[in-house]
Amino acid sequence: MSTASLSTFARPRFYVGVAAFMTLMVLVGFWPSYFGQFLRSGLPDRPWVIHLHGLIFVGWMVLLVAQVILVAGGRTQAHRRVGTFGIAYGFLVLAMGLVVSIAAPVLHFRAGEQTLDAAAGFVIIPLGDMVLFAGFLIAAVIYRRRPEIHKRLMLLATNALLFAAAGRLSNFISLPAATVLWLSPVLLGMLYDKWAHGKVHRIYLFGLVILMVGFTRIFLTQSEAWLPIGRRLIQAFA
Repeated sequence: MSTASLSTFARPRFYVGVAAFMTLMVLVGFWPSYFGQFLRSGLPDRPWVIHLHGLIFVGWMVLLVAQVILVAGGRTQAHRRVGTFGIAYGFLVLAMGLVVSIAAPVLHFRAGEQTLDAAAGFVIIPLGDMVLFAGFLIAAVIYRRRPEIHKRLMLLATNALLFAAAGRLSNFISLPAATVLWLSPVLLGMLYDKWAHGKVHRIYLFGLVILMVGFTRIFLTQSEAWLPIGRRLIQAFA
């Protein structure tokens, strides 16, 4: 089999593999604090809004895997039909993510588990996830008729959501290693592009830069540029 034929054969399977890898990252990242508790003691003791958020987020990962499997199986018409639902579901993920971005630190502040400044500083992290996810998702919807762009934007959108999972893994590995792990789906996509096409698609290049710029928000959590905004958000709902 020629290199060109081999890359064409492997292309759908690559996206199945990377979607499975991202799902595994979510499971491993949230295993100690959430998923693992189902096996140890049943439903974790969390407010209902957190459980709903978790359910919707897991649904997004299941939908992603299902969609790439449909494409890999040559069922592109089914993929497009499911995609219509997927667009609406994506905006549900965004809406729920925005709610929890405020609700989670507010709940910690009310319970006395975080100071006002700690809760205010944290807010920028999940809000940043949602801004990145929204930007890539909207672009993916706009370019849904151009598969080579659309699928890369969907990978980038989902990669933005993995920040929390990778962040939890920083309890066991160094922050630089967790950052590389967070970006690894995009980096794998770039490596695959180089192997299959001889060059990296510009969407990955632009997306990687945007993700890295978004990463810098971790340095703003306790800055006077952000804290007044974060305090107002917490106090408005506390």
